[in-house]
Amino acid sequence: MNWAFTSSGSVTETYALGLLRKMLEIPSASYQERALADYLAEAMSDLGFQAHIDGVGNVVGVIERGVGPTVMLLGHMDTVSGHVPVRSEDGRLYGRGAVDAKGPLAAMICAAAGAVDFRGRIVVIGVVEEETPRSRGAMAIRATHDRPDALIIGEPSGWSSVVLGYKGKLDLRYTVKCPATHPSNPVPKASELAVACWDALVELLGPDASHGAFDQPGATLCRLNADLTTATADLSVRVPPGFDVDELVRELSDRLPAGNLDVLNSVAACRVGRADPAVRALVSGVRQLHAQPRLVVKTATSDMNTLAEVWDIPMATYGPGDSSLDHADDEHILLSDYMRGIDVLAIAISELAHLPVRPDDRVHAPQPVRSLR
Repeated sequence: MNWAFTSSGSVTETYALGLLRKMLEIPSASYQERALADYLAEAMSDLGFQAHIDGVGNVVGVIERGVGPTVMLLGHMDTVSGHVPVRSEDGRLYGRGAVDAKGPLAAMICAAAGAVDFRGRIVVIGVVEEETPRSRGAMAIRATHDRPDALIIGEPSGWSSVVLGYKGKLDLRYTVKCPATHPSNPVPKASELAVACWDALVELLGPDASHGAFDQPGATLCRLNADLTTATADLSVRVPPGFDVDELVRELSDRLPAGNLDVLNSVAACRVGRADPAVRALVSGVRQLHAQPRLVVKTATSDMNTLAEVWDIPMATYGPGDSSLDHADDEHILLSDYMRGIDVLAIAISELAHLPVRPDDRVHAPQPVRSLR
């Protein structure tokens, strides 16, 4: 028996904790994930995966255990920038990515490696660039991998909560140039036009717009560089399911007397139902650990959105960790929650082994799309 496994085949607590700590000790800000990918490819190989790094830098590990469904577990390796010293203290493990989202990814690796009774194919993927506008890692996965029978996205939900969906996201850039003039000239200046663009967006979204409500859009003025002659404003809108993004862009463009409004990225909102098989499998895991599951929706955006655009399959998002600590200066995960997360995922994988395998799901050629996250 490999020292990383218990006599029953599950990954030992010592190994699981060591895996996550080592992942935190390897910096992996967006676009700089290769060192972590190399480490995870070796670690997964040692755990029995067939592991490799693909053309965009994603690490992919596959376990084949007989005939059965394909279950994909996908998390991201990259983090936002900023250093959080790695340390253990009072049952907490601190480090950049502990919550978002190395904790969930490490839990997925450990759960998959220990799912000895699963019959089928388990694919665990750590993708690159989730924290960037274009989600290049997830875009590559949906373009190159056959559609699995079920998908679990690794993001911090809290160990006893399951995420049903996320708002979509629309990124806009407004640019304008104006002739040089005296500040007292009554003609509109570039800086004033950029502010007017933001005001027009807020007015179009209406008084109920909010980042705190899943069924309402919410806007953010992400960047504004402006003077009298040139201005650039980056605007981001989180949108609920069914929101007409094209109509918003048309109406906003019609209100701008000058300049250009460009769509940088757009990804639709996604939401699954409570009866979704992936949701039910995760809920079963939480209940078997004697907790009451919570089903939640998120007002941010994740790789679940990117994959849901082309894969109509059972899916949900799950992972240990308190999402309020995403990107925080004291980012940390409770080690007890991390271990519970591994157990929940192991149970969910076992439950998903009973999914029917549909031959038509094995071939999928995604069509080109205009929108990128």
